[in-house]
Amino acid sequence: MEYTITDATFEEETKEGLVLIDFWATWCGPCRMQAPILEQLSEEYDESELKICKMDVDENPATAQSFGIMSIPTLMFKKDGETVKQIVGVHTKAQLKALVEELG
Repeated sequence: MEYTITDATFEEETKEGLVLIDFWATWCGPCRMQAPILEQLSEEYDESELKICKMDVDENPATAQSFGIMSIPTLMFKKDGETVKQIVGVHTKAQLKALVEELG
């Protein structure tokens, strides 16, 4: 399951466990390519292993600015509230699974 989060809910939604946050926008072609890959990933992992959140940067600019996100899609991994990895661009499911294993 994927969660849509906002500037207001970001801290609460990403404070526990391993969380992947997808910073995206509706007009972004690469973001639309990344979306089905993240959807597949969300079906393969239990939420206790990996929680996937999506944040529209146009609707929620404050969080993206606070993390210095300049390009989208940017995927951020947080573990127990701390940012542990940030990657830019479209990534395959295999690449993301390897990162989840490494960070988990």
